[in-house]
Amino acid sequence: MSTERQRHYRKKLNLGQHYADLLTKGAGSWTFIFIFLAFIVIWIAINTYLVFFKHWDPYPFILLNLILSCLAAIQAPVILMSQNREMERDRKRSEQDYYVDRKAEREIKIVQKDLIEIKGILLKQPQTKETDKLKAEIKKIQEELDKMEHMFGTNA
Repeated sequence: MSTERQRHYRKKLNLGQHYADLLTKGAGSWTFIFIFLAFIVIWIAINTYLVFFKHWDPYPFILLNLILSCLAAIQAPVILMSQNREMERDRKRSEQDYYVDRKAEREIKIVQKDLIEIKGILLKQPQTKETDKLKAEIKKIQEELDKMEHMFGTNA
């Protein structure tokens, strides 16, 4: 996706979608994993040490399990929302790629038609059946391209 399209896409995001993407980017990183692992180790170390003095979250660390469960319960749907948006962007990209492929196919058919016409001129035998067939294929592709241009709202 071009940088301009990415900027345009980001501008269309609402606040929740923007933060979902940020959370997904952060929560899916090694930095987050190491920081969270350090947090858990420190939590367990402090609570293991404090078991002898004051019970804050004694073994089996029920409060820590509650925090982990809440984090997972909040993170999972947010990450899924972000992945769904990425899937939608990929689908649109695929549709645009298909449009470009069909456009290239149309251009190739036009060149083939021109070559057949040149061949007919050189051989002094018009190749009307072949050129008519290619004209029909070109027209069909052009109609499909026109529909796709209307669907995208712009020339892709």
